[in-house]
Amino acid sequence: MTRERNQDRFLKEEGIVMVATVAFGMGIDKPNVRFVAHLDAPKSLEAYYQETGRAGRDGLPANAWMTYGMQDVTALLALLEGANLEERQRRIERHKLQALLGYCETATCRRQVLLGYFGERDHPPCGNCDHCLKPARVWDGLVAAQKALSAVFRTGQRFGVAHLVDVLRGQLTERVRQFGHDRLKTFGVGAEFDKGQWRSVFRQLVALGHLEVDVEGHGGLHLSETAPAVLRGDVPVALRGDEVETRRSRRARLAVAGDDVSTPVDDALWQALRARRLELARAQGVPPYVIFHDATLLEMVRQRPSDLAALGLIPGVGRSKLERYGETFLAVIAMTPQNSLSSTPIE
Repeated sequence: MTRERNQDRFLKEEGIVMVATVAFGMGIDKPNVRFVAHLDAPKSLEAYYQETGRAGRDGLPANAWMTYGMQDVTALLALLEGANLEERQRRIERHKLQALLGYCETATCRRQVLLGYFGERDHPPCGNCDHCLKPARVWDGLVAAQKALSAVFRTGQRFGVAHLVDVLRGQLTERVRQFGHDRLKTFGVGAEFDKGQWRSVFRQLVALGHLEVDVEGHGGLHLSETAPAVLRGDVPVALRGDEVETRRSRRARLAVAGDDVSTPVDDALWQALRARRLELARAQGVPPYVIFHDATLLEMVRQRPSDLAALGLIPGVGRSKLERYGETFLAVIAMTPQNSLSSTPIE
């Protein structure tokens, strides 16, 4: 009963944030989902692609956001190793997980990486992902990688990231003292980086395949087959660093997909139209998009039709909807003065 009630609210109301497992969205076709957040990493890029595809089905811009850390890698590996799989299938699943980590840690256009994984190559940068909007700084991380790998090796290849970072930064913790790691040559050699920077280095070394996670060792790291070449300096290591500003603004905006992003938007009218749509939807017991899709409302905002003939030319306003809703939406447009934003192009 509770699940059905929450699902009904999600479908029929505006501005509802649904917190659920990925299974919730199966079979639900809600076109105006604007935001999909992953608080844990999915099992593969196939899963990520399918799950983020629940946003923006109406063709308007939507955001996908994900957090992940080494604990996710450990958990996913533990699930994989504990599954009853043939060795061939296990290798395939490891490859999928490695591809997901590579996607998370890439410094290039995420859509290019995603499409490349599915065999669609030679696509131009999308211009919409975080790296296109704010390109990450890529730096020569060979020395940092050598320090990290050396710390893993000298501590016995059985400790997790938190302890390794303490060793590198010269933190004299009780655990460091207990194992005598304050006497290692690598103790304190990484004081130039803070904890967050070192965690990023370790994540990327795992994504690059130079370090592996020991699931049975509770997330401890050990060197991979490629690590000795890095320690010798035979393999270059490019790491993603802090983001740098670009001239392109990330100011929030509403624009029809494919339209000029400088199109001005009258936010007051947009909100008024959405409010009226919600009133009608609640009265009829249907989701708001059954009345009009967001794309149709945005066209009303852009064109501001003053009569039924002009309103009827807007995509998504058919004859029956024009007869049923035309006058009420024209009234909203007529009563809402143009917002000052409409005279100021969005950067």
